[in-house]
Amino acid sequence: MYDELFEDPTVIARYRAGPYAESREQFLRQARANGYSPKTLVRMAWALRIVAEAVQREGGRIAPKRLRSVLRRLRFKSAARPPSANTIKFLLQPGEAWLRGLGALIPEPERPLKFAAERRAFIEYMGAEQGLSPTTIGSRDEQLRWFCASLPSSVQSLRTVTIAHVDVFLEAHARRGWSRSSLCTLGRNVRSFLRYAACQGWCRSDLAAGIELPRLYALEDVPRAPSVEEIRRLLADAASSVDPLDIRDYAILSLLIHYGLRRGEVVRLMLDDLDWVAETIRVTRPKTRRAQCYPMSVPVGEAILRYLRQARPRCSHRALFLTNQAPFRPLSGPSITFMVRKRLTEQGVQLNRRGAHCLRHACASQLLGAGFNLKQIADHLGHRSMDTTRIYTKIDLHGLRQVAEIDLGGLL
Repeated sequence: MYDELFEDPTVIARYRAGPYAESREQFLRQARANGYSPKTLVRMAWALRIVAEAVQREGGRIAPKRLRSVLRRLRFKSAARPPSANTIKFLLQPGEAWLRGLGALIPEPERPLKFAAERRAFIEYMGAEQGLSPTTIGSRDEQLRWFCASLPSSVQSLRTVTIAHVDVFLEAHARRGWSRSSLCTLGRNVRSFLRYAACQGWCRSDLAAGIELPRLYALEDVPRAPSVEEIRRLLADAASSVDPLDIRDYAILSLLIHYGLRRGEVVRLMLDDLDWVAETIRVTRPKTRRAQCYPMSVPVGEAILRYLRQARPRCSHRALFLTNQAPFRPLSGPSITFMVRKRLTEQGVQLNRRGAHCLRHACASQLLGAGFNLKQIADHLGHRSMDTTRIYTKIDLHGLRQVAEIDLGGLL
């Protein structure tokens, strides 16, 4: 491997004579298989050699904190000063991954989280009894960690948790600018946990019932979406580029706009979900826990086919959309939201929420404007309840104007 990266025999001999040479070389081969460029592999080889020498001096095993301390005291021949923070970060990125695979990285002692056992039991309950999706369970658990961390050190048992503790927690998030809807969701998650804890005998039975949440009104939140012209500009901007990143983003935008998919549904798309013979796309709905097949529209099919031929990295991953830089891996939901927000902002779209979900609202609005009924729209979007779809009737301005123009004089 080293003779492929370096030309100087002296340099090759130095890398092969260093500690853990065989393991480092194997790590570099795997990195090359993951799509790293030769230039990056050269820098990684240098970083691994530095880290290997540091670990050897420490007796073969080292903790992350100790490794950072050792690297900060290094003196390179080409620099009189200690390595910068960016250099340390670059050394640690491949170095820690290599040490972890080697079994030479001593894990840092985890800081015990308050009520961790109770939260784990609640996680199992949400999955086994309530049948919630992993995304929902993860989001709720994260908010419960915030709540447990906010409790004073004097609170060592859930029996000593009071309504005042919950109020302080919610008020702190309100001061940070959380909306009433977000605060209500946060409070409901805490209340759900405390209700479960009461059933297990861990806290008072009246605690959950005493939590007061912000008042919400049915269908009060009107979804905002980009206009038809803004959507056209958004697609045209990505379609006109030959950059691999733009080609991938155009395929993602086409799915979000034409089918109204959620970002998680786009992330879960696999190559096997595309049936080019039957011209269908199979979408896994995490909320309904079932798959839904769509006919593959011509624009979406062409966008995906162009991405597969011109921009998708060659690797063993079966996920449809991958990162453009090594190591190649499936895209995450937040990365799709960031991409949509960035492109909408560049187009000058003025919306409070410019994430991937606003394109789902745009799809629903266009379907409503085209004359589809609520049942058809609900089926297209994969809604479990018609109440979720009914909110779009509030933004059907064209239909409201038609109602206003009806002459009701003969009925009075």
